[in-house]
Amino acid sequence: MYVVTAVLAAAAQLAVGYLYLTSGLVAPLWALAVFLGWWLVLTCVGVKLALRRSYRLLLVPVVAVVTWFGAMVFGGAVLGWSA
Repeated sequence: MYVVTAVLAAAAQLAVGYLYLTSGLVAPLWALAVFLGWWLVLTCVGVKLALRRSYRLLLVPVVAVVTWFGAMVFGGAVLGWSA
């Protein structure tokens, strides 16, 4: 059962990675670099949790989506990012 959980979390993290990559259409290059760095950090945390067989692994893509969405809203409202 844990293997299914790990595969679902990995697939979700890859889907979120697509969101992070397409952020370059709205965000400047420096922000894209920060986004991708943050995504890599979260992916490393996910790998460590998977090796420990922790079900908290499912929270990693959730944290990734929430931080991406918050950063994009903040960038659009405060920093003037627009497509």
